[in-house]
Amino acid sequence: MPNARCRGGEGGLSRAHLHERVAEALRDRIITGALAPGERLAVTALAEEIGVSLTPMREALKLLATEGLVDLTPNRGAAASRVTVDQTRALFEVIAGIEALAAELACKRMTAEELAELHDLHANMQHLAGCKDRTRYFDVNRRIHDRIVDFARNPILSDQRSRLAQQAERVRFIALGRDARRNAAMQEHLDLMAAFDARDADRARRIWRGHLLASGDQTIDFLARRSAPDARTDRP
Repeated sequence: MPNARCRGGEGGLSRAHLHERVAEALRDRIITGALAPGERLAVTALAEEIGVSLTPMREALKLLATEGLVDLTPNRGAAASRVTVDQTRALFEVIAGIEALAAELACKRMTAEELAELHDLHANMQHLAGCKDRTRYFDVNRRIHDRIVDFARNPILSDQRSRLAQQAERVRFIALGRDARRNAAMQEHLDLMAAFDARDADRARRIWRGHLLASGDQTIDFLARRSAPDARTDRP
């Protein structure tokens, strides 16, 4: 069945808008693991499923390649990019620094209304933490991370973070799926909100950096064990 976001064919959308919507549909599948790391993409079948021709599909794949989510190889086609230990370690080192700075600046600059919005998001995430719907939990968690960056009100920081955002969300989704990390991550979120309430920007920065690095460490450990010779080949 064609994806609802792309249904209706190509007549009602410009080519630019169409390929962006196709990219959005594929991006969601890659980030959540529906298209597994290293999986070859059946481009023609995916185009038929989404309800578009091959032209916007190819343009969407080129866009996803610039985001590091798709590997395009001459004469071999497209595949969801692999998630490696070294890449993940490097990514979390950078994203932890960027988002920690965002938390520090947001603590200083967000309004009372914006702080209340974060509290609402956290309450929703706490509710979802006990549910089996991993995707809904991830969506709220992603929204929290995004809004903290927004509230930092630093366009250069936002631009640099956006360059890594899709890769970061993909590996963060892997980390969020590990139940051993869930309780600790929730406590770190609560600690962050306490720092925000106290307007303690330095503490907010340290908590958020530690949160990202700890998530990275667990993801790296999971990837290392999965890539071991006797590891199971289950998906993230």
